Amino acid sequence: MLMRTLRRMQPLFVLLALLFMALLLRSQWEELQTHQWQLNPRWLVASAGLLVAAWAVEIVVWLRLLRTVGGRLGYWPGARIWFLSAIVRYIPGNVWQPLSMTLLCQRRGVKPEATVTSILLYQVIILLAVTPIAALYFGATGNWGLLTDLLSGFGPWLIGIGLAPLAAFLVRPALLIDVVNWVLRRFGRAPLETGFARGELLVILALAVADWVLWGASFCALAFGLNVYSAPEMLALAPHLIAVYSVAYAIGLVSLLTPSGLGVRE
Repeated sequence: MLMRTLRRMQPLFVLLALLFMALLLRSQWEELQTHQWQLNPRWLVASAGLLVAAWAVEIVVWLRLLRTVGGRLGYWPGARIWFLSAIVRYIPGNVWQPLSMTLLCQRRGVKPEATVTSILLYQVIILLAVTPIAALYFGATGNWGLLTDLLSGFGPWLIGIGLAPLAAFLVRPALLIDVVNWVLRRFGRAPLETGFARGELLVILALAVADWVLWGASFCALAFGLNVYSAPEMLALAPHLIAVYSVAYAIGLVSLLTPSGLGVRE
């Protein structure tokens, strides 16, 4: 019954997503009109290429996790599902993309439980993958943004706290499944019967870290493509743009009230 209702409402979700994006663009239209654009086509092309690479890697991460919980999809069917469901992420609530993915995967013979669990694992993995990037960035630069003066004395402690979950999961990979099973039980779902080998977890985490670096590099190249910077300025800005993108996106990701972290992330 639920899946039938979601199938009928899917066009509405797409329209709502387009509406929210249009409203966001409208709210910033005056500022966009007054901005003095200085486009650099080479950097824009580089940004697009890095974006495609990031998409390719994140699909691999999700499909490996789906396989871990018993779901099987080829790369191209998985990519199609990933992109078809991506547009509805801009509807407030952060739940519409998983629902859309569950519906589309079911049409391919993947059980809804496997899809939901793989998405949950994906969210956990990509958040964990941010922690080494954040630790390296904050440890090397000491830049906490507007909170630098307040947090500078607590930097090592905050970095240690941030890395603690990653260290715990690496020492005991089964803990990751335990956490997921706890969430599944809270929602009345059957727990996973599968395990998580440390080697597989390391591979997936490495892919997730690479994915974040590609996303950050794409954002960095986009920024360089929209203005003119000297080589020293680019070298100075690049580490900040690449690292902070993943940290800000992760903060926005945990928000359930804004569409895919819009506003919180920015």
